[in-house]
Amino acid sequence: MRLAREEKKGRFIALVTIFVCLFFVFALRLVNIQVVNGDKYSKTSTASTSSTTVKATRGQILDRNGNVLVGNRQGNEIIFNASTFPSFSQQEERNEIILSLVNLFEDNGEEWINELPITLDASGKYQFIEDRESDIAKLKARDMLHLNKYATADDCMQEIIERYSLENYSKADTLKIASVVCNMKMNTFNTANPYVFAMDVDDEVVAVVKENSRFYKGVDVQIVTYREYTDGEIAPHILGVTGVINAEEYAKLKEKGYAMDDVLGKSGIEKVFEENLKGTNGIKTVTTSTDGTQETRISGLKNGDNIVLTIDAKMQKIAQDALKAKCDSLGTANSGGGAVVVMNCKTGEILAMASYPSYNLTTYYDDYNKLAKNTNSPLYNRATLSTYAPGSTAKVSTAIACLEEEIVNPEDSKYCAYDYFFRGHRFVCQINHANRTINVRTALQDSCNTFFYYYGGEQLGIDKMNMYREMLGLGQPTGIEIAENTGVLDSPSYRTSIGQTWMPGFSLQSAIGQAGNLFTPLQLCNYVATVANGGTRYEAHLIKSILSADNTTTFLEKEPKVVVETGISQENMKTVHQGMRLVVTNGSCRNTFGLLDIAVACKTGTSQVDKTINGVKKTYTNGFNISFAPYDDPELAIAVAIEGATSGGSCAPVACDVYNYYFTDNTTPGQETETDENTGDVNSALLH
Repeated sequence: MRLAREEKKGRFIALVTIFVCLFFVFALRLVNIQVVNGDKYSKTSTASTSSTTVKATRGQILDRNGNVLVGNRQGNEIIFNASTFPSFSQQEERNEIILSLVNLFEDNGEEWINELPITLDASGKYQFIEDRESDIAKLKARDMLHLNKYATADDCMQEIIERYSLENYSKADTLKIASVVCNMKMNTFNTANPYVFAMDVDDEVVAVVKENSRFYKGVDVQIVTYREYTDGEIAPHILGVTGVINAEEYAKLKEKGYAMDDVLGKSGIEKVFEENLKGTNGIKTVTTSTDGTQETRISGLKNGDNIVLTIDAKMQKIAQDALKAKCDSLGTANSGGGAVVVMNCKTGEILAMASYPSYNLTTYYDDYNKLAKNTNSPLYNRATLSTYAPGSTAKVSTAIACLEEEIVNPEDSKYCAYDYFFRGHRFVCQINHANRTINVRTALQDSCNTFFYYYGGEQLGIDKMNMYREMLGLGQPTGIEIAENTGVLDSPSYRTSIGQTWMPGFSLQSAIGQAGNLFTPLQLCNYVATVANGGTRYEAHLIKSILSADNTTTFLEKEPKVVVETGISQENMKTVHQGMRLVVTNGSCRNTFGLLDIAVACKTGTSQVDKTINGVKKTYTNGFNISFAPYDDPELAIAVAIEGATSGGSCAPVACDVYNYYFTDNTTPGQETETDENTGDVNSALLH
């Protein structure tokens, strides 16, 4: 019993001791809070905290020399903040604010976001806007107006009027309000997603909105960055455009942290490298104490990376101007447009790539409807997406294949007659020097069809011919970062895939660059670059490096990537080079490339195209010119394709301007000549 009492007494003493210690600790903590740091805690005890998103600044896009092609500037956005903007139950108040804003903007010549595909016709009736089928379908969709697909514009407007209490407004004012309220719904306007009413707003209009903030409840102004272009006409098809995220894009990207008012790349480099350029938005936290003192912290903010391109901005401008001048000289009735691509033979870097007709990035959205309706497709990148029958430029690959397979050697000769017969069918060779004996070099110089019909089409055959063309990059993806067309390398298997039969004569046509072969200007440039450097095909690329926003850290330094080592005999390559050089010294380009200070080698080509304009069918030719320089140690390869050009030789001045800039910085254009290789590669004979 005594031991039990002593054990209980010990436990009691231990508990008392623990209690005293805890009391002492709490007492010290209380003294620290109330006496030592009393002022500090009294201020923060009733402090308020607010958090807002800080948009990351989009990365810049620069040329290879560090010149800014795409940068940023600050501007104003007018947004509706759902936490203070009248609610849906207060629709009439909403309508008053919206109409007042629209009128304010229109009175000051400012644009606001109007995407409603409905307008008033001359008689005052609601009508759908032409070419807006996709937007009209979205408006009628279940999650919008929930109307059937046969609903008229008037049906849509009656539903909008009833839903948004617009019965007492004129038709013109109803349309204005309807555009905004429908767009608010389309973009899921709520406390998490502010609605952007207008972008890039003038300071004077912003001042009016701020001065009348009591009326414009929930209408806020935020400072945002906008894309700014050093020259909006430089490389638009490469750079691409940005735009506000739409509902479909948001649904896919919201898990990656995108908000409904974010901007993202829509095309070109802006789209392909969106993840790098966008950066990461941050959170700005502002803590306000009872005495008004504010403490601001920004966390998680990472501005977008800078993208350095392989493009030389000055060369790009020269290439664009030269291409435009040539296409314009043909007249719109003859030329649909064209493209030029310049590549470093030793790396695969694209130094310039132009497509014409073109557009201005600065005015892209203002001009969009006109650009989209232009039948010459200025928004289309002909350099990477358009495919053409390559004409006689393909004879370079035929010559290489014949030499490699020992179908012909450099000194073998063939008598070139005007007529060539194959299985009872007649083909022609229209070169100026027909009825003479030629070898592989002079066959390239004069672009003799007979030579290539015989050695390429009859002796070599399509399978071996295509094996070398694949190695050289024809009809193959180049690996470029932006969208490209892989083209068509015509073959028996390809014909089978489209439900056709391969005819024996197709091999003859293919040998001279006809048949069903279709290649892009980029592929032609990659092809001639591979020939120029002796047989190494590099991956074509536009990205030189990716840097941090402050340019202090390099995240990527693009190294040349070898796609194929063809293993083609250097002696055979030398023979082909010699034939291409003869085109300049003795052939169709002597009055263009032959006048330059630098030695150039080239091959010209033409192909026949049937085109219907205003219901009238017309046959015309496309012109091509592939070249490299310097002849003894190639650095540049250039491919020019011009729709409606009378000859490949007439395309040479475009390349001349580029060579002048690169090698001599002398921008005097090369003289033009209409003398060209034969047009025998434009052969309309039916082959069976």
